[in-house]
Amino acid sequence: MSHDYSKTPEALSRLTEGQFRVTQKDGTEPAFRNEYWDNHEPGIYVDVVSGQPLFSSTDKYESRTGWPSFTRPIVADAVRTETDKSLWMTRTEVRSTGADSHLGHIFDDGPVDAGGQRYCMNSAALRFIPVSELEEQGYGKYRSLFETADTTNTEEHAS
Repeated sequence: MSHDYSKTPEALSRLTEGQFRVTQKDGTEPAFRNEYWDNHEPGIYVDVVSGQPLFSSTDKYESRTGWPSFTRPIVADAVRTETDKSLWMTRTEVRSTGADSHLGHIFDDGPVDAGGQRYCMNSAALRFIPVSELEEQGYGKYRSLFETADTTNTEEHAS
């Protein structure tokens, strides 16, 4: 698998209308009506445009917002932030570093014991890779995140 996590015309042509609107036009999908807000399966979430690994289910938690929420990215340099002054307020936008996809926003109301941040992401910006498919899809190096994790704790953490 290529590790050049850039945006290509071919990748953009594969996006659905909703994925394109979210990732390329800085859109937001409806709360509680998106694919991953209630996903509790172990695995990683990658940029739907480039395949860049972004988040792990081991850092996913139930924020009661209706969007998938994480306490941190899978690696610190997977995402970058920008100031977003749309909607008559100032928020911190989260974008992928590889393809510059709009992912969502970060807030300071996450679990205190996990650093206090809530990465509130759009499912339309993500593609989920279950643990059982990590190797075959070229993400085998992330399997170790799940081998040492207590599966009971992972399930509780994600719910």
